[in-house]
Amino acid sequence: MPDNCLPAFCFMVMPFGRKATQAEPGKGPAEVDFNALWDKAYFPLLEELGYRPIRADQETGSLIVNQMLERLYFSDLVLADVTIPNGNVHYEIGVRHAAKADGCILLAADWSKQLFDVAQMRSVRYPLPTGDIDDAVAQAVRDAIRPQIVRMRAARSPVFDVLPGYPGPVDENRAAGVRDQVEALAAFQSEVRALRTLPVAMRNAEAQRIVAKYAGAVVVPAVAVSLLRLQISAVVEKSDWTKVLDYIDHQTADIRNEPYVREQRALALGKLDRPLEAIADLTALIAAAGATSEREGLLGGRYKELMRTASAAGRDDEAVFFRNQAIDHYERGMMLDLNDYYPSSNLARLYRARGAKGDESRAQMALQVTSAACQRAVTRNSGNEWVRPTLLAVAFDLCDADKAEELADLIEREGQADRWQDETSLKSLGESALHIVDADTRARMDAVLKRLQALRR
Repeated sequence: MPDNCLPAFCFMVMPFGRKATQAEPGKGPAEVDFNALWDKAYFPLLEELGYRPIRADQETGSLIVNQMLERLYFSDLVLADVTIPNGNVHYEIGVRHAAKADGCILLAADWSKQLFDVAQMRSVRYPLPTGDIDDAVAQAVRDAIRPQIVRMRAARSPVFDVLPGYPGPVDENRAAGVRDQVEALAAFQSEVRALRTLPVAMRNAEAQRIVAKYAGAVVVPAVAVSLLRLQISAVVEKSDWTKVLDYIDHQTADIRNEPYVREQRALALGKLDRPLEAIADLTALIAAAGATSEREGLLGGRYKELMRTASAAGRDDEAVFFRNQAIDHYERGMMLDLNDYYPSSNLARLYRARGAKGDESRAQMALQVTSAACQRAVTRNSGNEWVRPTLLAVAFDLCDADKAEELADLIEREGQADRWQDETSLKSLGESALHIVDADTRARMDAVLKRLQALRR
């Protein structure tokens, strides 16, 4: 609170209007009316606590940058709602943390999942069972955050905590240590960039050399995760996934618990024919950190492996159960992110194998989603080496032999042939080819498959 008689100001940093949450179905509302949250919960509570509340959209027009910076610096308190990922909100949090030693509190609905950096900071949680804020919901929000605001409004900024003396002179010995770390990291990243220029078949030995050189000196999670990405990019043989798994299992608990690391461990387990363990790990990860298209897609893939194993053994009832589980998880992954083409790309052949009423329409819809997501990635020049192979799978599912032949040519010319060492990709194309009725089209597709199989030799 200010020492003079002027009223204390609280600047509210939050989305406005009705916004989608991307919350997992059943875990939170699909949308939140942030204007109603402000009008019925935040504003009256802040007035009750003696503040004059203000947020950007209440100015005459939107705040220009200079005005926003002034509000963030001069306000006695800044509240930031991080319920949904919002670039402006996160930027303004960073400005306040760098500008003032205290007086910034993060708020979020109890079901929301924060982005990595913000997730490491303490936030005040409030109940928000519905996105339509009635009087009862608003009262519950006020009751949950009132004591926390009073208690935490003097909480220190992490910038001021980490850099003693800031914004004045900071200990130069610390600066020298940071420079040493940056130089070592730059040398490491140069070796990684050089490795990425090599064909996949030549990467593995170099990747293992880099891992052996740097793994013992890992002091920050970023380097450990970079080494993990490096090993995954260099996988050639199935046994290479054992090295990936061993590397993960020898990390500290903090690194092993990183969501990305847990995802890759589940992927390695699946590649090593341990799908049930992978499913257990992914289910626990989703329970702890929330669902994403990547996690749901990985779960779908593991159930698809179990389906294939059961089908090959003649256990038809099991195969049907696992197929339906795979469909459920791929569908969830697709709906969580329509730009992630991996979950949707697996659905068409599963729908057709099931053959239930409406499945052909569902297959066509999934193919349209996959094609649009891939074309968007191509237009944005994403650099993802799986775009062309995924479009090839779509061509197989659509029985488009002209497109399949064109894409096979592109895969060879663009140096992506190494990716066809992944036997599961060839299995998926073979499953799609089974549904081709026209003999001439089937012969042309079989020829494309033989070309791709030859790349594995």
